[in-house]
Amino acid sequence: MDLMHDDITTLPSTQAPECDAQEIELVGEIERITFTSATNGFTVARLRVRGQRELVCVVGAMLDPQPGQALKVHGVWRNDPKYGRQFSATQCWPILPTTTDGIRLYLQSGLIKGVGQKYADRIVKHFGDKTFEILDQDPGKLAEVPGVKKKRIALIQHSWAEHKEIRDLMIFLQSHGVSSSFAVRLYKFYGSQALAVVKDNPYRTAMEVRGVGFLTADALASKLGFAHDCDLRIEAGILYVLNQLAEQGHVYYPQPELIAKCVEILGVEEGKVEVGLEAVAAARRVRVETLEADRLGVYLAPFYIAEDGVAKLLRNLLAAPKTVRPIAPDKAVDMVQKELGIELAGRQIEAVRFAAAHKVLVVTGGPGTGKTTIINAILELFAELEAKVALAAPTGRAAKRMCEATGREAKTIHRLLEFSPIEGDFKRGESNPLDCSLLIVDEASMIDIILMYRLLKAVPIGATLVLVGDVNQLPSVGPGNVLKDIIYSEAVPVVELNEIFRQARESSIVVNAHAINEGRVPYLESERDRLTDFYFIRREEPEQAVDMIVDLVKNHIPRRFGFDPFDDIQVLTPMHKGEAGAVNLNLRLQEALNPETHLLKTGGRIFKLGDKVMQTRNNYDKDIFNGDIGRVKFIDLEDKKLTIRFDDRDVELEETELEDIMPAYAISIHKSQGSEYPAVVVPVLTQHFILLQRNLIYTAVTRGKKLVVLVGTKRALTIAVRNNAMQKRHTWLEQRLAASPADPLARRRGLGADDMQKLPF
Repeated sequence: MDLMHDDITTLPSTQAPECDAQEIELVGEIERITFTSATNGFTVARLRVRGQRELVCVVGAMLDPQPGQALKVHGVWRNDPKYGRQFSATQCWPILPTTTDGIRLYLQSGLIKGVGQKYADRIVKHFGDKTFEILDQDPGKLAEVPGVKKKRIALIQHSWAEHKEIRDLMIFLQSHGVSSSFAVRLYKFYGSQALAVVKDNPYRTAMEVRGVGFLTADALASKLGFAHDCDLRIEAGILYVLNQLAEQGHVYYPQPELIAKCVEILGVEEGKVEVGLEAVAAARRVRVETLEADRLGVYLAPFYIAEDGVAKLLRNLLAAPKTVRPIAPDKAVDMVQKELGIELAGRQIEAVRFAAAHKVLVVTGGPGTGKTTIINAILELFAELEAKVALAAPTGRAAKRMCEATGREAKTIHRLLEFSPIEGDFKRGESNPLDCSLLIVDEASMIDIILMYRLLKAVPIGATLVLVGDVNQLPSVGPGNVLKDIIYSEAVPVVELNEIFRQARESSIVVNAHAINEGRVPYLESERDRLTDFYFIRREEPEQAVDMIVDLVKNHIPRRFGFDPFDDIQVLTPMHKGEAGAVNLNLRLQEALNPETHLLKTGGRIFKLGDKVMQTRNNYDKDIFNGDIGRVKFIDLEDKKLTIRFDDRDVELEETELEDIMPAYAISIHKSQGSEYPAVVVPVLTQHFILLQRNLIYTAVTRGKKLVVLVGTKRALTIAVRNNAMQKRHTWLEQRLAASPADPLARRRGLGADDMQKLPF
């Protein structure tokens, strides 16, 4: 059957399953396995239950289920419209069968290595219902069984002990109210040490096991009797709060405010938090830094190392001589203009002069201001100097655009730094720098503090670094505001391109984007008798807006502009949830655009043949990265695999890798950074009030290359354009860069760069 995780219990069907409210217990033996997931243990099994004539269909998380295995299951009966009557198990305890037939099936199931059908028959025939007692207490007696040699006895003994550990873990955790799926996840990560880890410090699971958060570990610790104000809880809680703040973009957080947040979230006394903070600082998990005389900042250790490292590496780069031969700035400008056959504008001339004279340069500006021209001009200059050049961008799409604009190879930063999945680290760094004299990085506003640190470590000390980006776009998804901090520090030469060139002025997208950036609401009236590239369609209610967006993508835009709904049109939305959020828009657009019936269900999602999807996490093994968009080309129902075409190559993904794939008919505006699309459609509604900010709308509008359509209310758009009060990110890079080497701010002590690899964050 083509069943995968959550097919039966989670996926919506035409009619919700009827459920008996009362939870009951069943005991029985697995007759056969219909489906089981190697990722999370979700299983569909047929159970022979004592007192039941027919086999019972049980669905729930189980650890390595096998035919013959005896289970005690807690749960409720459900009547699913598609699959019929099932028992939905919330808890599954493995127990040992007591009948000789059950013991024989259990031994030959494959759970116990060294025992197949032949040896199971012999062992049970010899020991009968005492078989498990012998295996537990005196496995040496297996030598009495005909044909069982010493080597096989050792294999059986080891496997039996290992399986007993699994049963003990499941029984222990579930007796404390922990779900089967959680128990499975812990055992798959820790193996035989899982029970010891949980008993000793359940908070470790939150820091080490993907998918286990602090709140889950905290609930487990409470059930295990750990005190509400114990040291382990407070220390783990501090790290949890700092990680939550990092997800909001903060590199550090002021100590008094951090302590107040921890007191509020953890519900403990301030003094306890202060002691806990000292403990995690002593363990080198955090760094408490004196930023100013009366200002203390608390960093997760890797963020301190990265921020301090970025400042030092940039200063070192600025101070070192160029490896290429010197050229007079005026001569450089004349040579570039002659070779390109163009006349540069004032700020563009300034950029070429700075690139010739300085080691580090930032070029920033909005759409239509000539950033691509500057990249090509600097490339022409360094080609004349016979320099080795490298081009990079944070995302695959941005790198591809850079390649198309320059005619040269451009890579993502991760590919440039040669990440090794085997080693779990970049091959390029201080001991193995990049082989280039010029590195140009586009879409630099997307680079967070950690990635910038790793990039700068790989830049040769004599190379010239040019960072190109639009500082008015959204900051990086990860912690930091790197490009803005570098610009505001005034430690690096900066050229701001602010002239919109004639051809760009003919685009309403460019004109309106600059209006938004300047705090002016764009002109919203479109002439019906002529085509333009910017439209605003008024819809007051979210439901109406969603209906219009679906109609635009499916019908109006393809018919009027000739754009393909899959390849050319991208819906961008401020939020994930809500009527006009990405989740609901993806469901509606998938239904409207892709009626394909050949599908795969997993994790509460449906993937259809031809679906537009996005990779949401870097997968170095498959060479696909966060933000890459592709199309589902093949579905293997038997092995639960998808083949997805990303750009010009097909990538086969296993079931375990599909957790990182999401529908991409609609994506968040944050996820669109670094990309351009022929046409974008954006809902702008007061429902999104909390996220209505100028840089959000500006970023969305500048993603559209040939067509932008906003759907919503003028009030929501006005709120967004006038709201320039962006959420402050706590960073100290600007101050570190502005500090001279003689300044106390430039003298740092404590953690070294090598410590980053040792820390679990």
